Amino acid sequence: MRTSEPRDPRRSRGSVASGAGSSSGPTAAPASGTSRWWAWLGLTVVAAVVVAAVLRALTGPVYLIPSGSMEPTLQPGDRVRVEAAAAGGQGLHHGDVVVFDGAGSLAPYRSAGSLERGLEDVARWWGVGAAEDVFVKRVLALPGDRLECCAPDGRLLRNGEPLDEPYLGRPVTADEPAAAGTWSFEVPDGRMVVLGDHRAASRDSRALLGAPGGGLIPLERVEGRAAEIVWPLSRRGTVDAPSGDTP
Repeated sequence: MRTSEPRDPRRSRGSVASGAGSSSGPTAAPASGTSRWWAWLGLTVVAAVVVAAVLRALTGPVYLIPSGSMEPTLQPGDRVRVEAAAAGGQGLHHGDVVVFDGAGSLAPYRSAGSLERGLEDVARWWGVGAAEDVFVKRVLALPGDRLECCAPDGRLLRNGEPLDEPYLGRPVTADEPAAAGTWSFEVPDGRMVVLGDHRAASRDSRALLGAPGGGLIPLERVEGRAAEIVWPLSRRGTVDAPSGDTP
């Protein structure tokens, strides 16, 4: 009498195959670990965005200085905190350093929905990039002002009065005036005249003399006042309008 059935080789092979197949259970662990890693990364990114949004709401947006047009006041690579309370030109004073949208004046118009513009806006939001049509300059004239170059001693004239501009970081003389050329602006309502502190290396209102708009920037394009250098730490400090250049 047979006490057991003979082993079926096919069944044996099947059991081996089944055993191999069952090993797929443990191999699912790495996939699960990978999923956990991606989940952790996603939570980290979300947390970083939330923290950045809270800080931005508390302190205001941060703008990266891309060029030397505002030297020596602002250096390339500086990051400045912008007071959005001055958006739209509210409460601006002579000598304020402002961030403004120069599209249609100092820069051509671009589609608001373009990929390039979108990426620039994201970089600006994080304070790690600058848009080609956003500028930082100093306000030299406001509605009702007349700004002209130059007095016999080389200084700019605003409403007939010579301006002291210590932020230029150099002496102003008849031989080395505050700006090159002979020009004047009459500023109507809702407009302003802006110049860079590094006059020889700044594209500003002077570049548009004779063009439509005449270099007069709409106040409504102001995004805010540059209030403080927040990075690098070695340059941290306020961006002040000099006492000699207030209304």
